[in-house]
Amino acid sequence: MKIKLLVFSFISVASFFFSCDNGSVKHAPYTDTPTRGEILILADESYEPLIQVQIDTFQEIYVKAKINVRYLPEEELFKQLMNNDTVRIAITARDLNAAERKDFEIRTIVPRNLRIASDGVALIVNPENTDTLLTTDQLQSILLGKYKTWKELSGSGIKDSIRVVFDKNGSANARYLKEKFLGEKSFPANSYATNSSAAVVDYVSKTKGAIGVIGVNWISDSDDSTTTSFLDKIRVVGISQKDSTGAQMEYYKPYQAYIALKTYPLIRDVMIVNIEGRSGLGTGFASFVAGDKGQRMIRLMGLLPATMPVRIIQVN
Repeated sequence: MKIKLLVFSFISVASFFFSCDNGSVKHAPYTDTPTRGEILILADESYEPLIQVQIDTFQEIYVKAKINVRYLPEEELFKQLMNNDTVRIAITARDLNAAERKDFEIRTIVPRNLRIASDGVALIVNPENTDTLLTTDQLQSILLGKYKTWKELSGSGIKDSIRVVFDKNGSANARYLKEKFLGEKSFPANSYATNSSAAVVDYVSKTKGAIGVIGVNWISDSDDSTTTSFLDKIRVVGISQKDSTGAQMEYYKPYQAYIALKTYPLIRDVMIVNIEGRSGLGTGFASFVAGDKGQRMIRLMGLLPATMPVRIIQVN
């Protein structure tokens, strides 16, 4: 799918992992524990703001812990997870597929998956673009290349050509939209990849015809200066889907409440894939993220935590 280049709060959760020891796997003696030592983890680039905050907080609490992280596009992340023996856990937007599970089974490794949050794929456009509401049918037509200009789409929009811009080749965002809207078909010739989510925001802010695809995490934390600077440069698109009767629903943006209510159409889970097989630092960090402190941070950053209820207030 190539695109052209352009402390105590987690003990109860930890017990789940600690009971799952892959005893048949032979390792060198380990020196790390759930709260001390040094490890390497992988994280999807879509979740960099979220995971970096989690790592920084964990290391502030457990000062003898050192977590090194590589932020990668999804395709490269899974390659390294399967082939790099130094990797303990990965934070991803999908579960292992059948081939990957079979490979671990051959190696007598039992992966443990934990859902830590729900987020979504966000669409962004240039501030001068008035087409900030799209139906899922219109989005599919854009991704199939049926619309070449915004004028063709709405009849009253800007005349510029549509340019679909992703964060990276092999990214989780590109894979998600392809699976949801294209199936076996490829992205059209007007699709491009940059080098990061920040680069997508920068490109869209300077290109009237561009529609960017990024993870919600990059624009969900209203208290973060990077998020507010991004939101000053672009406009977030509202998406409408059809209900069970075929009627078109309202337009929703990827806000926490609409992710919780499942009214925003482009929702996905955030997963931790744990192949550590013992009660080491990787398991300790995974348990922290899934525990009280980690889940509170997820909620405060505008995503939907997996285990903590979000209060939704309707104002009439």
